[in-house]
Amino acid sequence: MSDVDMMPKKNPLSMQIDLSKFEKATDEEKKQQDVMSESTTFFKDSMKKLFKNPLAVFSIVVLVLIILLITIGPLVVPYGYSEILKVNGMRDKTAMNLGPFQYSENELAFMEETGIKLFPHIMGTDELSRDYFIRVIYGTRVSLSVGLFASLIVLVIGVLYGSISGYAGGRTDLIMMRIVDIIYSLPDMLVIILLSVVLKELLNDSTGIIAKLGTNMVSIFIVFGLLYWVGMARLVRGQILSVKENEYVLAAKSIGAKPKRIIWKHILPNCLSVIIITTALQIPSAIFTESFLSFIGLGVAAPMPSLGSLANNARQGLQSYPYKLLFPAMMICLIVLALNLLGDGLRDALDPKLKK
Repeated sequence: MSDVDMMPKKNPLSMQIDLSKFEKATDEEKKQQDVMSESTTFFKDSMKKLFKNPLAVFSIVVLVLIILLITIGPLVVPYGYSEILKVNGMRDKTAMNLGPFQYSENELAFMEETGIKLFPHIMGTDELSRDYFIRVIYGTRVSLSVGLFASLIVLVIGVLYGSISGYAGGRTDLIMMRIVDIIYSLPDMLVIILLSVVLKELLNDSTGIIAKLGTNMVSIFIVFGLLYWVGMARLVRGQILSVKENEYVLAAKSIGAKPKRIIWKHILPNCLSVIIITTALQIPSAIFTESFLSFIGLGVAAPMPSLGSLANNARQGLQSYPYKLLFPAMMICLIVLALNLLGDGLRDALDPKLKK
């Protein structure tokens, strides 16, 4: 007796499925079901797309090399960023404005007498007989730290403010957005100058990290916390206004979820791609702002270097020593270009609307 004959007959008035119209799966079809596609997540899929982007991979490699350089460099180079080369306790005047991989007359005499090979000045020295390579490394450290810290400030304040404004809506949203409009109208450069003057009096006797960075840099951080988060807040608000109308948010409200949990668990994860992209693009903007302010004398306090202050000092001897401007300018270009390319790559990888 065949398998078809063993199947129960369908009653003409019944709504059940007629099993006689179905066939058993063959062994080959069963094997096909065993080969299942690899489980993935949104993050894994995005990272796979990111690493298929050659420009994004190039930017990641450049950033990793720069981070390794500024981390390992001070451990290898035996000079300090504020150390003046000396001979017998006096400044070695023959070591002023040396070219790349050059030694001063006193250093050459010392190596001939003792036979000890001194560490080379990879980028030469400056007008105060300080090793230029280690100053560029510390300048890159300062600029990157400022960019990361400023972006973190923008991220925290902007996401909190935009989330509250977008979710609350109504009059609360109206008042909060008018405050944003007022902040937009404030001139950031004027605020930095005023804060530098005020903080110079208040923090005149300060010690530690504030004394090393100087009141100008502290004022830059304050201005980033006061003014530069408004763009992030507006972007997050716009995303939340569109996301909060979805059904899963209404379902969370219907079961009594609190607004804090709805924002944190349901709304912000769906805005995460936009937040990551904006933060990644904010870092080069903050680095460029810090470099510009240091270039005009509103950056870190001497002798602590930044890439902007090094470029400003190199401008004075541009005709005689052009390489002094080349090194910090090239480092600024590499960092800003790599971060911008990485931000574009993250946008292509994380934005679901751009998926093919």
